[in-house]
Amino acid sequence: MPNTKAYIMLVCATLFWSGNFMVGKFAFLENIPPLSLVFYRWSLVWLILLPFTFKEILKHKNTILNNLPLLFFLGFTSVGLFNSFTYLSLIHTQVINSTLFNTAIPAVIILLCFLFKIEKTNKFQILGLIISVLGILSIITKLDIEIFLSLNFNKGDIIMIGGVITWGIYSTLLKKKKFTLPLLTLVHVICTFGLICVFPQFLYEFSQGQIIEFNTNLFYILIFLALFPSIGSYYCWAGAVGIIGANRAGIFLSLIPLFSTIMAISFFNERFQFFHLIGAILIIIGLFLSNKEIKNA
Repeated sequence: MPNTKAYIMLVCATLFWSGNFMVGKFAFLENIPPLSLVFYRWSLVWLILLPFTFKEILKHKNTILNNLPLLFFLGFTSVGLFNSFTYLSLIHTQVINSTLFNTAIPAVIILLCFLFKIEKTNKFQILGLIISVLGILSIITKLDIEIFLSLNFNKGDIIMIGGVITWGIYSTLLKKKKFTLPLLTLVHVICTFGLICVFPQFLYEFSQGQIIEFNTNLFYILIFLALFPSIGSYYCWAGAVGIIGANRAGIFLSLIPLFSTIMAISFFNERFQFFHLIGAILIIIGLFLSNKEIKNA
């Protein structure tokens, strides 16, 4: 059955994305420099995709050349910034925190689409945005008014908020895309521009003496990151959306914090605390309201 296939693909996509946070945390514990990890991860993705997309890139070169500014910013915000923010945040905060923040991305997209005048916003979406922000505040303040008043927030939480904003910008820019490219070709082109943006970050980290050590653990980490969160998730997600549509597929994004929380508790002995619960409830309510449409009378 097509729907069953779509649901399996969606579960796989969200499971792979959850694994990205876990591996990012593991990489930190293995003393793998975060920006170097981003660079080598997407370099491997670029090499894996090249044999499959080379002819398509040549075929669609005019489309690519005519849309260079947009493609550059898509690569800059997704590969160049979001991944760097994610791995940097995991140095300072829990996997649970980072993944819960990601559930607020739909609300951020709504805000940015409103600011950039891409889509109109209704009262439910505004209310959903406000509630989602309260959910984020619940997590970064740990429901402690002293933390809020002193602005003594966890550095990793603030970095991850930067990641959420950059992914929101990426998604918003994606809505402005008027051209079509085969999925893997689009991923490869975005990856190319992203690597151009990541390379200076890699050089800076290298100049600071943070040199990556090539060993068996790094090999397995890069293979996993390249094949599953980078290529596998995109393929599964796009395939499922093509079967059941974006709205129904979007609900499955809530599985990412669920899977990540279970894995973080199991592998890193992280604790799911009361402020996580309150924050998650508020963000999910905000997500529900953000997707509510006003029907014409």
